[in-house]
Amino acid sequence: MVRVGTIAVDGTRVAANASKEANLDYEQLAREILEEAADVDAAEDERYGDRRGDELPEQLTTHHGRQAWLREAKRQLEAERAADPQPVPRARAPRLKEAKRRLEEELSVEQRANAAYEAWRARGISADGAHRMATGRARPYQPPPTPVGRVNATDPDSRMVQSRRGFVQGYTAQAVATADQIVIGADVITGDNERNTLEALIDSARAELERAGVRSPVEVALADAGFWNTEQIERLSARGIRPLVKPDAGHRKTPGQTRRRRAHYRQMREQLASEEGKQLYRQRAMTIEPVFGQTKHNRRADRFQRRGLGACRSEWRLITATHNLLKLWRHGLATVPA
Repeated sequence: MVRVGTIAVDGTRVAANASKEANLDYEQLAREILEEAADVDAAEDERYGDRRGDELPEQLTTHHGRQAWLREAKRQLEAERAADPQPVPRARAPRLKEAKRRLEEELSVEQRANAAYEAWRARGISADGAHRMATGRARPYQPPPTPVGRVNATDPDSRMVQSRRGFVQGYTAQAVATADQIVIGADVITGDNERNTLEALIDSARAELERAGVRSPVEVALADAGFWNTEQIERLSARGIRPLVKPDAGHRKTPGQTRRRRAHYRQMREQLASEEGKQLYRQRAMTIEPVFGQTKHNRRADRFQRRGLGACRSEWRLITATHNLLKLWRHGLATVPA
């Protein structure tokens, strides 16, 4: 019987099947691609056909300034890639072409988001004539003419992520576990920003429980500060799930004015400061941390063997499934009479 009432959510950095030295900038990629142009063009035509790969994300809705528009455009692009991860080509030539295409795609999205923001500002000025968004008051910005940044030529989906032992080329592997340390949800994301993933992880875990025939409801969800997201906290609370998420990283004592104005932020600090909140939140370390410790250190599963987000996601789910099998097997041994 799986006890579900309280679950814990967390993520850990897992090295990719790629080297830090394989991160190349746009000029390096272009130079290598030109050396193998014929093979690359043939591979691209076979894989993509008429699809350009730089389609503009859905219309942005945020109105919090240019940087918010650019961040939202990038977030939407990352969400699209995560929803439909493509296999990483085995040969180096098409991998280089794919890495180059991604940098170009990111620049194209930034350019389009910036143009959309400028058009939105122009409409805002002309709508009421108040000139609250007069162009002279905004700091001008022109996206670069060529892509900036770096992408890994071995595994283009992988990123430099910060682990407890420094930066590694890899992914963030996430898990949702019950009080019995049974994993009921698992995912892999690119990068190490987990603040938009809490709700999706809990929904995925609940769906897995329903498919397994477990009717016990999820009442409390525990997560660390990396998962803090005010909007998702509010939605989960409205759905009858009590999220206990540490709102501040480390031991920060003086939160910013913006956070202190949010009711859920103040309430969360009060809950975690109460005796009941402290007792519940202590269970997080005893619920989810042993899962990662057992997996990465005892079982040595600290580096993915496959490449690409989709492949690593499948590998991680297989790893967590075998974790559950080992837990159940050991539980069976413990209950066998001597």
